[in-house]
Amino acid sequence: MKIHKEGYLSIFIAFLIVGLLDFLFLYFVNSKYLVVPFIILSVIFWGIIIRFFRHPSRIIETPDNKTVYAPADGKVVVIEEVVEAEYLKEKRIQVSIFMSPLDIHVNWLPLTGVISYFKYHKGKHLVAFSPKSSEENERTTIVIKTPENIEVLVRQIAGALARRIVYYTSEKKHFKQGDEIGFIKFGSRVDVFLPLGTNILVNLNDKTIGNKTIIAKLN
Repeated sequence: MKIHKEGYLSIFIAFLIVGLLDFLFLYFVNSKYLVVPFIILSVIFWGIIIRFFRHPSRIIETPDNKTVYAPADGKVVVIEEVVEAEYLKEKRIQVSIFMSPLDIHVNWLPLTGVISYFKYHKGKHLVAFSPKSSEENERTTIVIKTPENIEVLVRQIAGALARRIVYYTSEKKHFKQGDEIGFIKFGSRVDVFLPLGTNILVNLNDKTIGNKTIIAKLN
């Protein structure tokens, strides 16, 4: 599996830190019973960092703009009717997917269309499964307007461990269903706000695979 480009610098920095710590430990500690476990643990830590930046190749073979694919790997933590107050200003069905540090953190766009609204918000770093995180955490708001004139809002939300949201979107830019829209580092969440009447095909606590799991069908 490929490594995501957003991970190159983090992996290199982690390598330098691990290498320096191993060198200092070898230099100052004479006991092999301490040195060997320390080196093993440091290598495991570096491996975890590499694993976090996995970048699978997932292409939607037969795009269908009535089919809403999961924008991220993770677990469904919210399915409810809410009022989306930032842009849509109306009731929507919110489906939220929480990404743990063990999940792949690439984000994909669930539908084809043009970005009709985009905004980056600085904010807090509450735990990503907290209801307040959708309004108070560092986040991006991305609205895709489909050729069928349906607007669907996707929100990237940084979590307690995440300290950087990477986004590749901007207003008036055209995207195809399944295109990559960003990456969130170290624990996060993605919300999708769908029109009322949408047929939701997932349940709470279901596991999702980005660009693979169908979460809903638009009417």
